[in-house]
Amino acid sequence: MTSTGSHVAKASADEQTTPRTSLRTLLVEDNALDAALVVRALNKDGFEVAGDVVQDEKAFRRSLRASPPEIVLADYNLPTWKGMEALKVLRAEGLDIPLILVSGALGDVTAVECIRQGATDYVLKDGLARLPEVVRRALREKHERSLRLRAEQDLAAKAEELARSNADLEQFAYVASHDLQEPLRMVAAYTQLLAERYRGKLDENADKFIGYASEGAQRMQVLIQDLLAFSRVGRKEGTLVSIDCNAVMDGVRQTLSSSIQESGAVIHYANLPSVWADRTQVAQVFQNLMGNAIKFRGKEPPVISVQAQKEGQQWLFSVADNGIGIAPEYAENIFVVFHRLHARTEYPGNGIGLAICKKIVERYGGKIWVESLGCGGSTFKFTMPLRSSDASSGTREETGQ
Repeated sequence: MTSTGSHVAKASADEQTTPRTSLRTLLVEDNALDAALVVRALNKDGFEVAGDVVQDEKAFRRSLRASPPEIVLADYNLPTWKGMEALKVLRAEGLDIPLILVSGALGDVTAVECIRQGATDYVLKDGLARLPEVVRRALREKHERSLRLRAEQDLAAKAEELARSNADLEQFAYVASHDLQEPLRMVAAYTQLLAERYRGKLDENADKFIGYASEGAQRMQVLIQDLLAFSRVGRKEGTLVSIDCNAVMDGVRQTLSSSIQESGAVIHYANLPSVWADRTQVAQVFQNLMGNAIKFRGKEPPVISVQAQKEGQQWLFSVADNGIGIAPEYAENIFVVFHRLHARTEYPGNGIGLAICKKIVERYGGKIWVESLGCGGSTFKFTMPLRSSDASSGTREETGQ
């Protein structure tokens, strides 16, 4: 290895008898003897060293571009240059190459500062026996960095691909359901017209078939409207403001007033916090959860309790009821779009309300789940980021009795 870029001479016969690892180095050194000692220390410990010896920045850049090394070994002080300046060149070239300082004298304070600035390690010239192990460790760390970077890049690419795929699916669902509404409206209107005009004028089967067609068209209209509502959760970027959940519950209670009155439901909520979110979407979550609690009620009138408490950096909300409950094996499936546990003859709906809740909650970085005994009520829980202090009001109660 010379300053002109020639390679290292062959190792001795003894050194050739053991397996050797090739190592491409770039040595920043102005003393030929010191350079030879560095190479000898590496050759004695299993390396086959090749590379260039340079003394200034110009030669360093030229060698770096001609044949990038696996590692840079740099003297701290040279007549016209400093070894740490090589680190700036490596960064400017965008190269992740370990730089080890090999110096005759380097105080502890200076050594720590060099490592803080980015040097991998340092070895004193009177302790070259430890240089091979320092080099091996530096190469291992570089390999681990490259693996980690590749994994991060792969993960980022997959996340981007998934986001693009989800966006395409949301767009497709929106366009498809939106475009289906007009022809379906026409089908529903004309089947209803057939039913009104020809009911009783044809045979009994004709009336039955027209009824099936009309009912199917109406059900499809509701299904498409639900699909539109689900797709809009991902498309809509609502205004994020501080929302008082007590006020939201007041509005939801009014919306569900007829169901509350009909079922005799009793609803409790107290000291709910404010959250940083879109008001309409927060209302959707509470309305779907409370609507389900009223719909899937048992023999007794529904009793629904809505509470919230701090857990770390999140609000933990719970909506508990005394309804028919949910078997544990269905705890995950109920949040899947259009997944139903009961026939339409038992309970109306298309099984999309909980999927909307899940999509909204996850949009804000939270999660939603259900805890149920299967036959003694359910408690739906969801989290929202803690963004503001409590904005609570007094205990509220509404009864339909």
